[in-house]
Amino acid sequence: MSTREMIEKEVASLPETLQREVYDFARFLRLKDADEHFNGLLLSESALAKDWDTPEEDTAWASL
Repeated sequence: MSTREMIEKEVASLPETLQREVYDFARFLRLKDADEHFNGLLLSESALAKDWDTPEEDTAWASL
């Protein structure tokens, strides 16, 4: 029996209120996993590029 089948069997035997809690927990796990893979730096890169990509910045960092 697959993990999915075991989960479905177990959840099916629960009362509706507990099934809802399992659903909420499963969503929490999915969102938590997505957050761990999220890199906010990539989103800020385009916003900060207009400040970074200037001749003044190139001059300031040229010696490094």
